Amino acid sequence: MDDDKPITEQAMETITSAVEATKDAAVIAVKKVKKAAKKVAKKVAPKKANKAKKAKKTAKKSSKKAAKKSVKKAAKKAAKKTAKKTAKKKKKAKR
Repeated sequence: MDDDKPITEQAMETITSAVEATKDAAVIAVKKVKKAAKKVAKKVAPKKANKAKKAKKTAKKSSKKAAKKSVKKAAKKAAKKTAKKTAKKKKKAKR
């Protein structure tokens, strides 16, 4: 402490230097956090991309299966309808 300067001025200088040190520390902390976040993002992003690809593949497979099932069902229904129609025609022909 300097005895020549008034206490208020000394206090202001101390506060100013503390604020500057805090600001510097905050800037450094933000830079470190950003760097760490980038590292994490690099590790996590490929995993998420893989999950997205797997989900897309699964959706594609399930849609294909559903399409196949609907085609089979439609074919069965069509076969039943034609069988019923031919049976009706035969009955009418016998009368």
